[in-house]
Amino acid sequence: MKNVLVLSSSPRKGGNSDLLCDAFAKGAKEAGHKVVKIRVADKKVGFCTGCYACQKTGVCAIKDDAEAILKKMMAADVIVFASPVYFYSVCAQLKALIDRSVVFYPNITNKNYYFLMTMAEEDAQMAEGTIKAMQGFLDCYEGSKLKGTLVAHGVYEKGAIKGTKFLEKAYKMGLKVK
Repeated sequence: MKNVLVLSSSPRKGGNSDLLCDAFAKGAKEAGHKVVKIRVADKKVGFCTGCYACQKTGVCAIKDDAEAILKKMMAADVIVFASPVYFYSVCAQLKALIDRSVVFYPNITNKNYYFLMTMAEEDAQMAEGTIKAMQGFLDCYEGSKLKGTLVAHGVYEKGAIKGTKFLEKAYKMGLKVK
């Protein structure tokens, strides 16, 4: 059994990437894993100020929900980053959390990752910038392994993903978590 942490960063509760998270989580639970989903947009996560006080004290100077989420990341075996694609990158909610991970740098190690993205753009290749943005995080933490990527393209309006092949793909990806 793996500890799976699903980080849904969509600002829209029940939005397309949030629904992908639910499908992935359902599959992972059915495969026997412990799954925790956090809606990052429902948490208070401030922007890193670059003060680097954390590098001296081991504690972030900003008091909000980021540290608790990051501790869950350190305890997880598998981490799912889910984001809508905004201007060919991740949304601000996920980026803020990624930047705040500096407090525990370089200790979020040896994790398996899955990337789930949704985008209005019809061409899935247009998600390459978003994938690179998330891969940049993995490149900074030793032992990080990307196990799967799902780009749900051509979905814009809230709920547009319903009835598409993408929810089934996310579910099957969750079933395959090892």
